[in-house]
Amino acid sequence: MQSQDVAPRPPSASAPVLDVGRAEAALVEHYPRLVRLAYLLLPPVLGRGRRVLTAHSLVQRALPRGRAATAVAPDGTAGPGADPAYAFLRARVVRTALAADPLRRRAARSRRVHLPPLMPQVWGLKLFPRSGGADELALDQQLAALPAPARAAYVLRGLEQLPEDAVLRVLSAAGVADPGAAVRQAERVPDRTALLASPEFDPCSLQARPTDLLRRRQRGKAVLAAASPSRGGTLGALPPGLGPDGPAPVYARNASAEAALDPAKLTRVSPTAWRTSARLDFAAWPARGDRTGDTALLRRALAVWARPGGDVRLSATPGTATGGPAGPPQLLYAGDVDGARVVLLHDGLRIARYAEPKGSASGVALDLARVDGATGAEAAAVVLNRADGNVRYLTAPWVKKAARQDLRTTGSEPAALALTDGVTAPLSGPAARAGACTSWPALRLTGDFGAYVLGDLGELTPARLTTGRPTATHEASSAAAGRTWAPFACSLSVLRSQGVRSVNAWQYAEQDLPDDGGTAAWVCTRADTWRGTGSQVLAQLRVPTVRYGAAVARSADVTACGARDPQVLAGALWKSKAGSWYLLAAGGSHTESITASNGVTATARGNVLAVPAKKGIRPELKGTLDDGRTVNMLR
Repeated sequence: MQSQDVAPRPPSASAPVLDVGRAEAALVEHYPRLVRLAYLLLPPVLGRGRRVLTAHSLVQRALPRGRAATAVAPDGTAGPGADPAYAFLRARVVRTALAADPLRRRAARSRRVHLPPLMPQVWGLKLFPRSGGADELALDQQLAALPAPARAAYVLRGLEQLPEDAVLRVLSAAGVADPGAAVRQAERVPDRTALLASPEFDPCSLQARPTDLLRRRQRGKAVLAAASPSRGGTLGALPPGLGPDGPAPVYARNASAEAALDPAKLTRVSPTAWRTSARLDFAAWPARGDRTGDTALLRRALAVWARPGGDVRLSATPGTATGGPAGPPQLLYAGDVDGARVVLLHDGLRIARYAEPKGSASGVALDLARVDGATGAEAAAVVLNRADGNVRYLTAPWVKKAARQDLRTTGSEPAALALTDGVTAPLSGPAARAGACTSWPALRLTGDFGAYVLGDLGELTPARLTTGRPTATHEASSAAAGRTWAPFACSLSVLRSQGVRSVNAWQYAEQDLPDDGGTAAWVCTRADTWRGTGSQVLAQLRVPTVRYGAAVARSADVTACGARDPQVLAGALWKSKAGSWYLLAAGGSHTESITASNGVTATARGNVLAVPAKKGIRPELKGTLDDGRTVNMLR
């Protein structure tokens, strides 16, 4: 498909006026979303590092010039685009990102977006997003094979949750000659739009690596010249004293900072303190391991946490500060684990895991995770080591037994895991690969205060798994909870590496299927994060003929299906054994009626709906609660 850049039509005299201050506020509020959008639209030939900087540059240049108000034409799109300021910024980002495609650039005779971005620039470092799994890699390759307009259509529909008519309007405004053809090409790619929210495509959560160090040393004068004050927005050489080998800067030389580097001042808790503690949290954990007296090891761990060098593999869950502790942290563990020396520290807000290979000064890793407010199950286990697909955990002192529980299997007894001084035997982690999901191992812990089930989502702390209505959840350790989780356990794979604190599975409705199809179960899975924002809500449907539940809707940063708003409404198209298509929908028990539109017109009393429909429609649903409030569908 060929396309050309078309100048946007001037808005009419009656078009709304956009205040530049409002546009700036919208950019600040939605900056991560806009940068992710630009990153996904930019041509993959730029490379991951160049796409990151260019995406930030395009978004930072999306504001209208000057301080005068600007007339804009509303596009009528849904979601965040209902705000004219956001819609205006999104349109500019889409237009400039599409112009970066080589074919469109040659057609437009413009090379501006392929020149080095005016801002930001980073010297001496390569920045790129965290790597995802096989699913993310496959989707990235499929998007790379699409023409730029088709890639934009896929991303606008998946990331922005825009209906088809809104996608067509945005593409047309961006200068795409045939938006309809772009949408049709995008539909050939399997619908895996949930992966667009993966850290693989997040240009705001980055890893940093140095560029060619030898070349930089040989050209030191050139680098200093490039980092002079005349080059605004450039990050040049670091000030003296901030390198990993130099002394601490003057402003960091205070009593608290120095105490945080002293192994002798580490907080060590009594092994019996948890028995009388008012809270069962990490502050009640004693120091364990066979190297708690290794002062040199502890000093290295503290120094790396305070100022990690360029050779340290640093990772942090989203929303976790990476700076050093403000004062002496608490020692949780120091010992040898599977060929590595491991130190676990806690500063009241975060867990830090330092690991170094035995007999080697290279390969040091530092992992950080938020744990503020963790109690009970949330403070029951921390990852000690990962090796060959297996995980060892350090458990809380109140844990008496550990076991492997397969969430995909119901009725079987959990397999016991050896527990030595709080350290578990290796537990196989969930397979992070595409294909059939036949098992999902979880960690089951039992102690004086009940049993917990924790799920490994690839982070330092496992996620607490619960079931039940959001206002009255309970641990997923009962047989009934196991039956609820079994068909939907594999959906946990989409929540990896997102800083998830807990995941609740709630079967909110059952529905008799047409054509004697049996009874379907509707389950809402909500994942809440340690940072409070970034929650993920999945609506899933399981029909009797399929062992797995199918995700039919996914939303982020919504209150639905949570303690604040325990309501949910979702729908899906379903084909019966007789070959007929139906629109199925279900809401919570307080849903009084459901209305469907856009391709099918129907209203049903109660909390379920099943009406004949045509394949391929994109219906809209709205529910009415028994108190008169309305609830919108998850998308």
